[in-house]
Amino acid sequence: MKYLFVVFYLFFLIYPAEAVTTKMFKVLDTCARYRLGEINANEAIEKLKLKLTDSSTSQPKDLVKKYCSVFTPNEKIEF
Repeated sequence: MKYLFVVFYLFFLIYPAEAVTTKMFKVLDTCARYRLGEINANEAIEKLKLKLTDSSTSQPKDLVKKYCSVFTPNEKIEF
C-alpha cells in the first residue's frame, strides 16, 4: 500500500514539471520561428497568446520583441 502511494505521489510531482517544459519549448520555438522569419508578428502573438492593447502597425513587432527577449539566454540577440 505504501509503495502504491509513493508511486502515485511521484506521478503528480513529475507531471507538472513535464507540462512546464512543454510550454517553455513552445514559447522558445515560436520566438525562434519569428526570428527566422517563418511567422510574422501577428502569428507569433496568436501562438504566444498575448494581448494587443492597440492596433498600431509597429506595436505587434515591439510586443513580440519584448516578450521573446525575456527567453533568450544572450541579451545581445536582436529580434
